[in-house]
Amino acid sequence: MRIAITGSTGLIGTALVRSLRADGHGVVRLVRRPPAADNEVRWNPLRQEVDAAGLAGCDAVVHLAGAGVGDHRWTAAYKREIRDSRVLGTAAVAEAVASLDVPPRVFVSGSAIGYYGDTGDRRTDESAPPGEGFLPSVCVDWEDAATAARDAGIRTVFARTGLVVARSGGAWGRLFPLFRLGLGGRLGDGSQYWSFISLRDHIAALRHLIDTEALTGPVNLTAPEPVTNREVTAVMGRVLHRPTPFPVPAPALRLALGEFAGDVLGSQRVIPRRLLESGFRFTDPGIEAAVRAA
Repeated sequence: MRIAITGSTGLIGTALVRSLRADGHGVVRLVRRPPAADNEVRWNPLRQEVDAAGLAGCDAVVHLAGAGVGDHRWTAAYKREIRDSRVLGTAAVAEAVASLDVPPRVFVSGSAIGYYGDTGDRRTDESAPPGEGFLPSVCVDWEDAATAARDAGIRTVFARTGLVVARSGGAWGRLFPLFRLGLGGRLGDGSQYWSFISLRDHIAALRHLIDTEALTGPVNLTAPEPVTNREVTAVMGRVLHRPTPFPVPAPALRLALGEFAGDVLGSQRVIPRRLLESGFRFTDPGIEAAVRAA
C-alpha cells in the first residue's frame, strides 16, 4: 500500500512510519518545509494548504498532526493553537483527499478520549456523548472538520487515543525521568482512572483501522482495562525499582499547570469496545506489560 501521513515526526508518527516501511509499504510524509524527496508532500495546516496532487495514488491517509495538549500552559493563545492546529489541519487534509479523482480507501484522523471529558469511574465506550469543557469541545470540532472526506464517500475513522505509554514523548515521556530519580508519586489522591495504551499496541491498532473495512467513525485506542493513577504509580515504582514517596497535591498541580490540571486530575475510564469487537488483540493489555514494553 501507499500511505500518506501527517505528524510523521511525532511520537506516534515516527513509530508508524517505521512499522509500515518495515513491512514494505510506501509512505508519503506531509511536511511544512519544501519537500526534499519524492515521498514528501508540502502542506500548511494553519493556512489550510495541501498539495493534493502529491496524495494521488495513496490507498490511505493517516492524519496525526496537532499541537501538544500538555506542551505549554493553557493561555488563551495556546488554547487557540491547540484548536486551530487540529481543526484547520483536519479540514485541509479532508478537503484535499475529497478533491482527488481517485480518493484513498480510508482516512484515519486523529482524535482523543478527551472527547468524553471526566467520566469518573463510569466505564465509557464509543456510544457515549461528548463531555463538557475545553478538550471535549476541541474533539467535537476536530472530528467535524473531517466532513469533506465523509461526504466524498471515503471511509473515515476517528482514532480516539488514550495515554500512550512510551519511553519518550507524551505523558510517560515526562513520568519516566521523575520515577527513575525516585521523585515519582501519585497525582492528587490517585483515584482518577487513566486510560492507557502501549506504543506498540497503538501502532498495531492504527494499522488495524487502516485494514479493517468494517470500521468507520470513532474507535477508542486504549487498553481493555483502565487503571487508577495510584495503580500506575505502584507499577512504575515496581518496574523501575524506585520508591514513590512524593505525592503531588492537587493545589500544587493547579498552581503549576493552570487550567490543564483539571484534566490531569480528571478521571477517564474509557473502554475500546469497537476495537475489541473488530477482532483486535492487544500485546500489552495490562499496565505492567505496557510499562515494561516502554
